[in-house]
Amino acid sequence: MDIQKAATALMEAEDQKKPIAPFTSSTEEISVEDAYNIQLFQIRQKVAKGAVVVGKKIGLTSKAMQEMLNVSEPDYGHLLDSMMYGEGETISLHKFIQPRIEFEIAFVLNKDLKGPGVTMNDVIEATDYVVPALEIIDSRIKDWQIKFEDTVADNGSSAGAIIGGTTAKLDGLDLAAVKMTVTRNGEFLDSAAGSAVMGHPAQAVAWLANALGSYGISLHAGEVILSGALSKAITIEDGDTFTAEFEHIGAVTAAFKK
Repeated sequence: MDIQKAATALMEAEDQKKPIAPFTSSTEEISVEDAYNIQLFQIRQKVAKGAVVVGKKIGLTSKAMQEMLNVSEPDYGHLLDSMMYGEGETISLHKFIQPRIEFEIAFVLNKDLKGPGVTMNDVIEATDYVVPALEIIDSRIKDWQIKFEDTVADNGSSAGAIIGGTTAKLDGLDLAAVKMTVTRNGEFLDSAAGSAVMGHPAQAVAWLANALGSYGISLHAGEVILSGALSKAITIEDGDTFTAEFEHIGAVTAAFKK
């Protein structure tokens, strides 16, 4: 697999809003390691042009999504400053190709974490606070026809994030038991609990720290870590407003227009 050629194709697809065929449909083999190297090549290119890495995202944390892509572990992507949106701003759908939205608990760290050997308790000790979050996912792969290697190469299909304005310390807070309720345009859409994310969202962050450690990458103090979707991703339509309310943590809202 030509890492630079594949990464360039994805960056052009993102810029031109024209998705490409899946890498996994090509006659050329792509390994998981190739896929992560394609992702990292893009991130290095964007950072060289001035982008700043402000966090990471974890994807495929649910059994349903793992079974759909025939994998047994999550994946991850990078969050750049250009991908972050303020709560309350109306987000233009023209920035995306085929966007969907996910509802998550985000961690903000007050110390670095680097694998291997990071445990859930290490994550809890290193967390400054948690905050409600929405992730905009998008695929630069045509019609979301993705397998695991496709989404990994495509930065975990990440496209943006909205971080809520309320924060919560973890002291005495059982994230696995936290209940979430989601509305779309004021009407009930879905509900879930923190345990939907690998049994406990901090377990997902520990997985991420250990996975990144094999590439020599740390989770850094101050970074935002999206720990994975509590429920299924929803296609975003013109005029949609989504609110996710998390028990004991707070709520986050985003509105979308063409």
